[in-house]
Amino acid sequence: MDERGLPFSLRDYLGKKIVVLYFYPKDFTPGCTKEACSFRDDYKEIEEKGAVVIGVSIDSVESHAKFSKKHDLPFALLSDNRKEVAKKYDVLGIGGVLTKRVTFIIDKQGNIAAVFPKVDVKKHSQEVLNAIDRLN
Repeated sequence: MDERGLPFSLRDYLGKKIVVLYFYPKDFTPGCTKEACSFRDDYKEIEEKGAVVIGVSIDSVESHAKFSKKHDLPFALLSDNRKEVAKKYDVLGIGGVLTKRVTFIIDKQGNIAAVFPKVDVKKHSQEVLNAIDRLN
């Protein structure tokens, strides 16, 4: 579910958009806030390049709603509180308590086109923009 409590499916973007699916450990932490705000600040450019950003963590829908509102995030934050998505993408951290900070770029055909297993939250949005340019 997204931060509004609505169901969400990546299939909605198949054939239409490039998806930037980024996993992050926890709402309101310094690194996660910097990363989210970086995507927010570059979101218009990301959209202009035919992509969307979707953030995922195991935080609750309520936490995501507060985080999104506080930082005026223009993209969906998905609550994976059962850790199902994190397991599928193999991004659960040690002990399965948090997700690792990993980003996947999924092309319009639904294929993983790029993976960023090591993320510098200050520069990551620009790395993602460069990856989107290579796909276009």
